[in-house]
Amino acid sequence: MNEDQKRPEEAVETETLDAGSEESEALEEAAVADNQDVDPETRIAELEGEVTALKDQVLRAHAEMENIRKRSAKEVADARVYAVEKFSKDLLSVSDNLLRALSALPDEERSALTEAGQNLLGGIEMTQKELHSVLARHGVTVIDAEPGASFDPNMHQAVSQIPSDQPSGKIAETFQSGWKIGDRVLRAAMVAVSSGPAN
Repeated sequence: MNEDQKRPEEAVETETLDAGSEESEALEEAAVADNQDVDPETRIAELEGEVTALKDQVLRAHAEMENIRKRSAKEVADARVYAVEKFSKDLLSVSDNLLRALSALPDEERSALTEAGQNLLGGIEMTQKELHSVLARHGVTVIDAEPGASFDPNMHQAVSQIPSDQPSGKIAETFQSGWKIGDRVLRAAMVAVSSGPAN
């Protein structure tokens, strides 16, 4: 099949392609002509402005990526520290019950216990110590609420104010121990605050 016998569709496609390439060549020539018409110093200033804008965009993108990286690292670290928060909070009632069991027997009656009773009491004490050491291994610690310690509203919950031999504003008595995990309070210590010596 010679050139004269080409199908009409092929001829139209060839003409369209030729027209498209001619148009793109014309655009390129116009761009080159425009660049030649522009003063070189002006063109340099334009290009330097573009470079400055691009550098600014790159710096902003780097800063944003650094912020995302830091946020992600903090979230991962927090997840490690606070992963056992709910579980630890549930175990606090177990610690309270062990303390109540130990407090139910006055010190003067402990020596009167039989050997089996003393073994039972020793087992309860060991269980409580083991529970506290396991909690401490996971970052859960007791909040200092001993009588004489400074009252901190972030760590302590004042349920009353009573006269005591402690200075005013100090903790006079502890009703329930407080616990924290990392920097977060799991449960505030329930305390009575001293109002100073009774008159």
